[in-house]
Parts: sequence; C-alpha cells; structure tokens
Amino acid sequence: MPKVNLYDMSGAQIGELDLNDSIFGIEPNEAVMADFVKMQLANKRLGTSSTKTRAEVRGGGRKPWRQKGTGRARVGSTRNPVWVGGGVAFGPRPKDYSYRLPKKVRRLALKSAYSTKVKENSIIVVDKLEFNEPKTKEMVKTLSNLNINNKTLVVTLDANENVTKSARNIPGVKPLRVDFVNVYDLLKYDTLLITKDAVARVEEVFA
Repeated sequence: MPKVNLYDMSGAQIGELDLNDSIFGIEPNEAVMADFVKMQLANKRLGTSSTKTRAEVRGGGRKPWRQKGTGRARVGSTRNPVWVGGGVAFGPRPKDYSYRLPKKVRRLALKSAYSTKVKENSIIVVDKLEFNEPKTKEMVKTLSNLNINNKTLVVTLDANENVTKSARNIPGVKPLRVDFVNVYDLLKYDTLLITKDAVARVEEVFA
C-alpha cells in the first residue's frame, strides 16, 4: 500500500497517509491513458468548419452559354467548383468528433494517471486548503512553503471560491474540483496538490 506524507499549509509534515493500492498503486497503463487523452481532445473539437457546395453558393442558376456550337467547353453553371466564385467540391463540413470510451476503460485511465503521480513522487497531500479571502499572494506563499515551483494542479473536494480565485491568476496553476479531475490535466501538470478529503473522495468513487 503506497504511503505519502501529509502536510499542512505551512509546509510542515504532520503525518502520513495510506493510499488505496487499487487506485494509487497500480501499474500505469500508458496505452489506455493515451486513448483517454485522445478522446478528451476529440471531444473539445468544435467541428464547425464549413464550406459551401455548388448548391449553396448564390447565383449560377442560368446556363452561361448553349451546350453546342460555341467552341467552348460545356458548362451548366458559373458556380461549379472549377470556376472562380464557385462552390467547393470536397471542403470541410460540420462534424461531431466526440465519442466515449467504455466506463471500465475510463476508470482504468484515471487510476493509471493517479498511480503515475504517486510513482513519480509528484503528489502532495495537504490536510486542508482554505483562505479567509481570495488572495493570490497567500496561494503563492502556500506553494512556496510546499516547495512547489512547477506546473501544478490544485484539487479540492468542493468548489472553494477563495482557493479558486487565489490560484487561477498564477501562471501554470489550475484549481479544480476533485469530481472534474481528468487524465489530460493529471498528465499535463507536473505536480498534483490535493487535499486529504479530496483523496478520500477519489477512493470513495473508485471503491
């Protein structure tokens, strides 16, 4: 069973925390994590790129010249794709790129991402994370106390407005509720700063 140190906001170690081995101690499945990230990025695509076909371009209703006898190539419309101002033959059309992986695969990907953080010693657990008021200076101080100086994902149990507002203006720091944690963010950020009650929530969900 993996163990991590438990800190307070001043950076002092106040104990140790046992983590669930089936969530934080598995052998990470890189292929599944890659599939999950690919799905997330695909689901973010708007798919709104569009071009007009010859049927949608304004004009071109009249045949430019008669079919035979002019010596020129036969043309049915001035809006055919080979003419300037015509439609686009095989251009992009609105498309939904989103899809979903099976539930078991999604769960394995998340557990693999959490286990990766533990394996790389990139997870820091604090007993609580709260401020009396939104203050970026206080969040910077807390990160400094915990010796965090890289890209950090700050995870709390609930949407704590003071924590969110204190962290969101710091470059490379992203505050997030534990229920919205995803594989992409876990892999993107170097350090996972998570509260003790958020860890309990993760273990409850995956139990």
